[in-house]
Amino acid sequence: MLDRIREIVGGANVYHGTDVARWSADWTGSYHWQPLAVVRPADTAEVSALMRLAFETGTPVVPVGGNSGLAGGTRADGALMLSLERMNAIREIRAPARIAVVEAGVVPSALHDAAEAEGLIFPLTFGARGTAMIGGCLSTNAGGSNVLRYGNTRDLCLGLEVVLPDGRVMDLMSELHKDNAGFDLRHLMIGAEGTLGIITAAVLKLAPRPRAYATAMVAAPGLDQALVLLNRLQEATGGTVEAFEYMPRNYIAQHVARFDDAREPFDAPHDVNILVEVAATAPRDCTPGPDGRVPLTGYLEDVLESLFEDGTLLDAVVAQNNTQRAEMWARREAAAEIALTRRPIVVTDIAVPLDKVATFLSRIEARLPALDPGAESISVAHLGDGNVHYTVWPATDNPAVHDAINEAVEEEVLSLGGSFSAEHGIGTSKLPSMARRKNPVALGAMRAIKAALDPAGIMNPGKVLPPAPD
Repeated sequence: MLDRIREIVGGANVYHGTDVARWSADWTGSYHWQPLAVVRPADTAEVSALMRLAFETGTPVVPVGGNSGLAGGTRADGALMLSLERMNAIREIRAPARIAVVEAGVVPSALHDAAEAEGLIFPLTFGARGTAMIGGCLSTNAGGSNVLRYGNTRDLCLGLEVVLPDGRVMDLMSELHKDNAGFDLRHLMIGAEGTLGIITAAVLKLAPRPRAYATAMVAAPGLDQALVLLNRLQEATGGTVEAFEYMPRNYIAQHVARFDDAREPFDAPHDVNILVEVAATAPRDCTPGPDGRVPLTGYLEDVLESLFEDGTLLDAVVAQNNTQRAEMWARREAAAEIALTRRPIVVTDIAVPLDKVATFLSRIEARLPALDPGAESISVAHLGDGNVHYTVWPATDNPAVHDAINEAVEEEVLSLGGSFSAEHGIGTSKLPSMARRKNPVALGAMRAIKAALDPAGIMNPGKVLPPAPD
């Protein structure tokens, strides 16, 4: 079989044995595996040929991009891994239409740079933007810090090219904003984590590059008051809040202890720390006035001042230059690195309604000591969209305790109308949660779709869908 694969992609692009080390573990170090081989196709035709061969031989296939996921979605014991890193062309940027046509191996930071050269942005941004790949972002419906304004990856995609499990190429490369021609198969493939096919290319939305940013660290008495700030800023700026990120006191303390150059955000410590950023494109909001003040910064400062006067806020520091802005963002984007400094670890990725974030954190913190008296928690949140990354460092390696913590999180989340999976995907790690919490009828529909498109079950097996009950 390896000889047939070499005929398709060339011997230099087939790795096996000890050569697959860099593809044999996930970024978190939680999963390790030995793939059958790793293959790097150069184009869609080669992906199609490889899938025809896999379909013919019943060989399981796991697509992999930057391998920066957090849910074990690329675990590939005995499977053929298809790395799309060579398929990294930005085929076209059409500034008038504000779209980019890209291959699945494009790294977001490369697309950021290419869009910026045209006076535009690709608004998807997160800590792994320099290593993740567009195919993986689409396959997990990645989120990030700008979801509040621009939406998830799903909201940024107009069209897809997908190779199906039997090797057929499904051309959904639409550039249309409106198209009601039957089932939306594009949305079916986005978020499927490679279980239904392999995304090889996409048409993505671009947006105007902001002419100005106003960024601040803000301290509030509680999360309810922080939401007052969010809503007031949205009203004052016409809905241009790009990020609204929550960091509690224990996270700030861990950040300062972890990095030698890290500083406290305020002169005095606070329990509720918010990174807020607004952006504008209109010259009226971005052109400095006679006093040298940028109107956008003025909007932010005026809202902060009014809320400070009535006690809604406790403190605020507005970035005065790009260096200070970068320092604020570095504090927030260190979250994954900080969380993974200790083991064992229980990582959750949940979403609740915005006004229920404080309730969730209060309830789960009250339950944690009974589940594991020595456990410590650390969390950050995309407060503007209700996504909380609640991480626990258990005091024991006992898997039963870890499961109990996960179940407690799920119970509190679902009681508040939330979801146990917000932006990291299901992969391997959340299969128990899917079995416990996902609506059985919905699971049945998903299994029927999987069986129809992948009857041999070769596409990223063991991910997303838990085994059907007997």
